[in-house]
Formats: sequence, C-alpha cells, structure tokens
Amino acid sequence: MNALAVVVPKAETEAKLDGLEAEGVYDDARKIRAHDADRAELPVLAEPRATTFDALIEQDDPTIRATGLDDRLRERGWDEETIAAAPSSWAVVGDVVLVTFPDGYDAADRTAVSEILLELHGEAETVLARDGVHGEAREPAVTVVAGSGDTETIHTEHGTKYALDLAEVMFSPGNKAERTRMGEVVREGERVFDMFAGVGYFALPMARAGASVTAVERNPTAFRYLAENAQLNGVAERVSCMLGDCREYEVTEPFDRVVMGYYDSLGSHGSGDGGSERDDESDGARSDYLAAAFDALGGAGVVHVHTTCPEDRFPARAVERVRAIADEYGVDVSGVESRVVKSHSEGVVHGVLDVVVGDG
Repeated sequence: MNALAVVVPKAETEAKLDGLEAEGVYDDARKIRAHDADRAELPVLAEPRATTFDALIEQDDPTIRATGLDDRLRERGWDEETIAAAPSSWAVVGDVVLVTFPDGYDAADRTAVSEILLELHGEAETVLARDGVHGEAREPAVTVVAGSGDTETIHTEHGTKYALDLAEVMFSPGNKAERTRMGEVVREGERVFDMFAGVGYFALPMARAGASVTAVERNPTAFRYLAENAQLNGVAERVSCMLGDCREYEVTEPFDRVVMGYYDSLGSHGSGDGGSERDDESDGARSDYLAAAFDALGGAGVVHVHTTCPEDRFPARAVERVRAIADEYGVDVSGVESRVVKSHSEGVVHGVLDVVVGDG
C-alpha cells in the first residue's frame, strides 16, 4: 500500500491540509499523526507540487482510519453494547441514506449514527429514518435525521434512472435483483401489463429492454414520477401510463406478460404465521387482482406474482393459492417457478411466482 506522508509544522497543519486537498493528493484513508513534538505527518497519495513541507517520508506502520460505522462509533467512545444496538445495515438511494433504527432508539444516538453515515457516503446529502409503509398506496413513513433534508433524488440501477421523493413514495432497495431480472426475462416487442407500477420499478427496465408496457398506478404522486421517469429514461413511447385501479383497466388486446409487484395482491395469507380466519377473508377479497391478471393474458402468457409468505411455507402455500384462484376462473396454469426476493420480516419472506398460463 502507498504510505507516503509529508512532515509539516503542527501549527500549520490546517493550512497544509487545505493545500493538499486542493491539489487532490491528501489521503483521507489514513490518520494524521505526530512526527515529533513540533511536527505532524499528513498522509498523501503522491508528492505535493504546490504545498510546501519539511520532508517526504514513507510510513512503516500507517494508521488506517476507521472505515465502518462500528469503528467510527468506537472512535467516539461508544461501548460495545451500545454499538451492537446500532443499525447493522442501511441503503443509499440516489443521494439519500435510508436506515431503520430499532424501536425506542435514543434521538441523540440516531443523530450521531446518521452523521457518521453521511461521512461514510460522501455522495449522500440526507439521512432518512424508515418506519415502514402504509396502505395499498404504499406510502412511506420517514423522518429526516441528518443532512440537508432534501428527500427528492434520482437513483440509478444498471442504467435505469428512478426519480422519486423518498418522503412521498416507496422504494425498496432489496428488490434490486428482481428489477434487474425483469429487464432480462422480457423479450423485445412483448406487450406487458404492469398492474402496480409505482414510479416504474419494473416497467422501466422492461421498456428499456424493448417491451411495450401499460403501467397502471393509483397513487397520484407515484404516477407523476412514473410519467417523468418514462421521459427520463427515453422510453415514453413504449410506456403507457394509466392513473387508477388496475382492476378497472379495459383490456382490448391480450398481453404477453403481467407484473403484479404489490406483494399483498394475493391477500395477507402469507404475512402471518398460518391460516387464520382473517387470512382467509383477505384471500377472498383479493382474488380479483389475480383474476384481472389472468383476463389480461387472454389465455396464454406469464404472470409474475409477488407475495409474502412464512418462510417454511413458501412457495407451497402461495402456489396453492394461485392454483385455487386459477381453477375458480377456469384458467389453465401449466407451470409455476418461484424465488425469494428478500426477507420481509422475521420468519417471513417476500417471494415471487412466475406463473405460466396455457402454453406461455
């Protein structure tokens, strides 16, 4: 590893740092340390050309800066028990950091952790605490904890750009692989019906792959970003945006593929720990979503059904539910493949079924 450092008078450290940063040669991966009683060693990536110094040395045992959240909390004097209670993961969406804090987490500690997250992710400007999403419109509950407070951003994944306001609409970083997959499974020229389009989570990568997508969204704010994102990604001519309830869309020509990205579209049968009366009631109330998907195919095609389910009962329980609805509506399901998208909660997974209708 490069371990160059310049020796400068301690009294001039701040001014020298400014000069090194301006030259782009300051190495912030290592700590500044004392050289002797009157001088300091400032780590550099290369010999400075404009900033003067007393000597250029190579450090035998450079002191590396703490690079993770835990390390930086230790530097601030936090004990191991307090560090263990801090968030262990977070996500950066555009220039916003999304983090979930444990229930009852101290407000001062939330701020301290958030300020460190901004240090760790130099491109980020705001830290948002996530407290879940609510209702069929999937509206997020978030709180600004640190930074500028700007919650509107543009997030890019594999070339697809998502403009959104994270205080207004939901975005799940954990669905990244599935968003990418949908852009890979679709064929150019396919007609796709996206029943719960949001800001274009699946519609955009599929349209960028050459599909013609009818994207329906009932949340007006998400719908506005959906239309904006179609323009942003240069696929407006391949994305027809519809504001309203997907069950009320009048299908005039069969689709090749249907995406049901709302994971409660089968009912809440999968989000509990087993077969409650409430689950059964919800199942009955939700079967019309899948029925609408089957109708949109006109007898043949693929439906991608997202659902939540106890981990030890996936995919069997979800598949059973899909086949029961198909039988009820006289639909021929010729095959079902499944995969886990991510963990939804303790003991519960968010999964997706690829349901082949007819000859696909």
